[in-house]
Parts: sequence; structure tokens; C-alpha cells
Amino acid sequence: MGLYLREPHCNSRGLVHGGLIAALSDNAMGLSCHAVISGEGRKLSGLVTVSMTNDFVGSAKLGQWLEIVPRVVKAGGSLAFAECLVFGNGEVISRGSASFKILS
Repeated sequence: MGLYLREPHCNSRGLVHGGLIAALSDNAMGLSCHAVISGEGRKLSGLVTVSMTNDFVGSAKLGQWLEIVPRVVKAGGSLAFAECLVFGNGEVISRGSASFKILS
């Protein structure tokens, strides 16, 4: 999942908003968990984020390519866990982790 950073994605200093990084991380991790659970043949109506953390370790700027790389850690019976790295032009700028309630 990726995004070319434009003005609406950035603050007045030309840096990507942390809230955008968090929202994209949440979405990428949740969709990845859904894909894994569905791929196992399990029925689910969706996922709800239970908790999420983001560690911001760098910054991305206007005009750069933002990429989110999620990984499902575990998809259990009622909870799923994922993590992701967010890259700005190939450099890690954020690390995220989340847990999701599986809705049947």
C-alpha cells in the first residue's frame, strides 16, 4: 500500500501528518488481518481496532512516496494482531502495532 505525498497530506512545514500515518497504518494492518482470516476460510463481518501504537522514528516530506508494509503476527479465535513499518522514500519513519477484535 502506498501514497504519493501531496499538500493536503502535510502540515505547514511540508511534513506528513502523524495522524495520516496512524490512519493508514491502522487500515493496512486491519485489511491484512481480514485477508489472512478470510484466506483460512473463516467467516467474519469485519474487524474493530482494540488498541494501536505508532512509534514515529523519522519523517516524510511533501513529494515523497509513502509506503506501508503490514504483517499479521497472529489471527486467533477472537483477536488478531499485526504490525507494520511505514517508509518515506525507502526510509523507515514509523513502526506500528495493533490488535483487532474479530467480528463474526
